[in-house]
Amino acid sequence: MALYSEKVMDHFTNPRNVGMIENADGVGEVGNAKCGDIMKIYLKIENDIIVDVKFETFGCGSAIASSSMATEMIKGKSIHDALALTNKAVAEALDGLPAHKLHCSVLAEEAIKNALKDYFDKNNIPYDKKQFPDCANCAHCH
Repeated sequence: MALYSEKVMDHFTNPRNVGMIENADGVGEVGNAKCGDIMKIYLKIENDIIVDVKFETFGCGSAIASSSMATEMIKGKSIHDALALTNKAVAEALDGLPAHKLHCSVLAEEAIKNALKDYFDKNNIPYDKKQFPDCANCAHCH
């Protein structure tokens, strides 16, 4: 059996939504140079719908594929649907990730949630803080 699924390889070699959005409504960044994976997600939101999403990822193929798939999964969706996206859903959409690469899908989920939190903060929209990762104290890269 191949280590990576065809979908992982496709999103790695042909990533969707790469780049940045000038004047993004929400920006989320996770990871650190120690673990080697850094993801940055940019959101453009109109009437609570994510009308555009881009990413910049420095990391392995699984990190790039997870970023690409996650952006595809939230584009055109409501901010509430995007907030409900889980790393498990990202990994399943990629037809699985090796166990030692599952953290890449976690980073994609956290980057999206951080971008949404940034949007909520910029627009004074109340939210439940428990819905968002505490990246300063996360165990993924420590």
